[in-house]
Amino acid sequence: MDIRDFFAIDERILRLADEAESACADAFAGIEQTARYNAAKVLHAFADGKVSESCFGASTGYGYGDMGRDVLDKVWAQVLGTEDALVRHNFVSGTHALSVALFGVLRPGDTIVFVTGTPYDTLHEVIGIGGNPGDGSLTDFGVKYRIVELNADGKPDLPAIREAVRGAKVAYIQRSRGYALREAFTVDEIAQVIDTVRAVSPESIVMCDNCYGEFVETREPAAVGADLLIGSMIKNAGGGIARTGGYIAGRADLVELCAYRLTCVGLGKEVGCTLGMNRELFQGLFMAPDIVANALKTAVFASQLFTMLGFSCSPGPDAKRGDIVTAVTLGTPEGLVAFCQGIQKGSPVDAYVTPEPWDMPGYTDPVIMAAGAFTNGASIELSADGPMRAPFAAWMQGGISWRSGRISVMLAAQEMLSQGVISLDQ
Repeated sequence: MDIRDFFAIDERILRLADEAESACADAFAGIEQTARYNAAKVLHAFADGKVSESCFGASTGYGYGDMGRDVLDKVWAQVLGTEDALVRHNFVSGTHALSVALFGVLRPGDTIVFVTGTPYDTLHEVIGIGGNPGDGSLTDFGVKYRIVELNADGKPDLPAIREAVRGAKVAYIQRSRGYALREAFTVDEIAQVIDTVRAVSPESIVMCDNCYGEFVETREPAAVGADLLIGSMIKNAGGGIARTGGYIAGRADLVELCAYRLTCVGLGKEVGCTLGMNRELFQGLFMAPDIVANALKTAVFASQLFTMLGFSCSPGPDAKRGDIVTAVTLGTPEGLVAFCQGIQKGSPVDAYVTPEPWDMPGYTDPVIMAAGAFTNGASIELSADGPMRAPFAAWMQGGISWRSGRISVMLAAQEMLSQGVISLDQ
């Protein structure tokens, strides 16, 4: 029996893949240890929250008295180590949840400081970076912003943060990298940033974009002082089961303000029917520690294999990770396109499709995206994408199945070999 009964993969790539997997043994053991701890944490929260079949019922209309919705918030808050949580299928994306949080806590005349560099592309128009005046950005509403760029090594510039956050209403941390080659921040690194903010501006609200980071470590940023955590349910948090949604978790008073923004002032969390979505949000959370472990194994394996093939990968296979993303610098447009097309061939959905660069809404450059997922756009499922600009890197994330993720990564290498982007000749 051989994988080549099903996929035409060069024997040299198969041998390299076996070597790469063997080299990942220590990293895989650490991933399993983290997953065991997080699975216990989630299971305990389900028991404490008294999750029952009645929590999965569907409410309609105003959603008054939806017990499942309220229990879901309680369970999520316990898992994340926060006072309260707002977990809703109504959030259409992580960017939407972040936007609700920003508009929920900021007021005209306030200042927000982005302490980990320029935020992700899709937030630019929310903030007022680009876009059209009058569209309703934070800038339109009189909110001022400052950006503290990262050091040359991709780490937070703590002295600059210390100066910039004095008197700021919000200090904003982006845990993952967006389309940057810096590594995601670990919880320990986030703690350093928060301590820096607290030393000079203790009243500032520390908000953390937690996307791609949930369950990667045994602690979440709330454990080191973050006031608000925000994420998407079609990334780590939904365990590959949630079809939509997001969460905002943190201080109870701030979560209430965010709930007022999502629904309306005075009603907040008390309304909002769930239409039968509770079951998959609960089940996705329950599965999340294992699913994130699969995604991390896929990411570490990809980093190891493509390092062996001569490409720069961030993070490296032995690095401590803050998220599930691996950035592979391909160096050429052809390399980026071939890599993504290979990942697509290893997808369970739309494997027959050939991705091409296109003008994706919210992005300044054409983007190529490989994404054959059961849930459209679910980045906890294996996907790879990148803007068509130097250094032509692919940001690969997800992998709900380690075994299929391994095949997809090999198919990416195979596609690059087939298109003449790489050579395995000695």
